[in-house]
Amino acid sequence: MRALTVTPGVKDSLHLRDIPQPETGGGQVLVEALAVGLCGTDSEIIDAEYGEAPPGQDYLVLGHENLGRVVEAPEDSGLAAGDLVVGIVRRPDPEPCKACAAGEWDMCLNGKYTEHGIKGLDGFAREQWRTAPDAVVKLDAGLEDVGVLLEPTTIVAKAWEQINRIGQRAFFDPHVAVVTGAGPVGLLAALLGVQQGLEVHVFDIVKDGPKPELVRALGATYHSETLPDSGLKPNVLVECTGVTPVVLDALRCRAQDAITCLTGVSGTGKQTEVDVGALNREEVLMNGVVFGSVNANRRHYDAGAKALAAADADWLHRLISRRVPLEKFAEAFDHRRDDVKVVLDLQAKDDGGTRQR
Repeated sequence: MRALTVTPGVKDSLHLRDIPQPETGGGQVLVEALAVGLCGTDSEIIDAEYGEAPPGQDYLVLGHENLGRVVEAPEDSGLAAGDLVVGIVRRPDPEPCKACAAGEWDMCLNGKYTEHGIKGLDGFAREQWRTAPDAVVKLDAGLEDVGVLLEPTTIVAKAWEQINRIGQRAFFDPHVAVVTGAGPVGLLAALLGVQQGLEVHVFDIVKDGPKPELVRALGATYHSETLPDSGLKPNVLVECTGVTPVVLDALRCRAQDAITCLTGVSGTGKQTEVDVGALNREEVLMNGVVFGSVNANRRHYDAGAKALAAADADWLHRLISRRVPLEKFAEAFDHRRDDVKVVLDLQAKDDGGTRQR
């Protein structure tokens, strides 16, 4: 069967190859792949910045954002042929550590976890895959066209869960939320903020195209100026860019008792002058909280699925700007000005052009 693979550690080794069909495993679910979403993590793996093949294998199947349909499942699994499912990306470490044993594998303590399409497990950019029934999340059938958005939604579902948990340390009555970055993760963070009834402001550098309109369609406010120039003092900030000056703005521009969640992974090697003393002084005197958040566990997949089911279906469709047949995978990684979320469609046939919905 066809699979999109890389050789970890070898730059630009991405290619479509034939790999063996998934082996029959006792008690496992067989899933037919429908779609795979692409993100910066995939590009970084292609650039050989990281990525780890499964043991005994010299290639890694790419793709962690995914959507599939059950072909066969064990009778007692709660799943049946035809069910729409998403595979959970991170799997617990084998020891397991105390966090993984408690189902909080997104907080793994020893780093021995594995991740589909990233670290030690093949990804989902292959025509079929097998896994344990508890490693998939069942979706509402109405999400067939947009269910591939679940994995990035889990990232911000976790972020908002942690924000609200931290807020319970004391009196917490947020009204204004800021999201920095209007990529897919930022837009989904804004969606969940709006669903909580907050006044949401989204900051990005572009001034036209689909992103400003997608923000406005949520009932949120779009900004192309910087956060300091806006004069806003939000109660909650969700940073989704990893861009150092933007991160610093998110740390400096907020209301008393504000909570700042960092989800963007910054590059390294560039020096930025920061008055650490002033930053520390302000955080202490304003009772500020800054925390990082990455990945998600099953609880966040369930929360993300509920958020997508409650969202406007047309808005979710607009978030997916291009659907590219697997055969034309190179086009999917060719960035275009109006791209928001690009998806590989594993069911589409190459008809001489990309397909859009």
